[in-house]
Amino acid sequence: MSQHAITLRTRQFVANPLMSRRQFVLDVSHPGRATVSKKEIIEKVAKMFKVKDPSTVIPFSFKTAYGGGKSTGFVCVYNSLEEAKKLHTKCHLTRLGLIDKVERKGRKGIKEGKNRGKKTFGLGRRIARKRAKRAEA
Repeated sequence: MSQHAITLRTRQFVANPLMSRRQFVLDVSHPGRATVSKKEIIEKVAKMFKVKDPSTVIPFSFKTAYGGGKSTGFVCVYNSLEEAKKLHTKCHLTRLGLIDKVERKGRKGIKEGKNRGKKTFGLGRRIARKRAKRAEA
């Protein structure tokens, strides 16, 4: 995939037993390349720390230095996938494909529905609610 080698160096390593993880700042040296994919970083870190399940390695907040060649970011290596899903930020887990994104109704839609509901009175309100439920299903 890549002909250029990358070098990983860890800084500020902390074993965090309360969060059941190891966390550190990762400096990635990648001369001749613009940047390194998170998938590649996950593979290298899993190999480096002898992790059984690479999905427990979560890299985030990577910034590439001006001119390329070096990137810096944070990595958390959890003891198990369940702990990662329970303790880590949902947006990072969603980006890595470990959990599904929760689709929510938008703010504008909620407000418009509320105001539409105000315009029906009495028995019509109950009937309108029933129709809305049927339309959703």
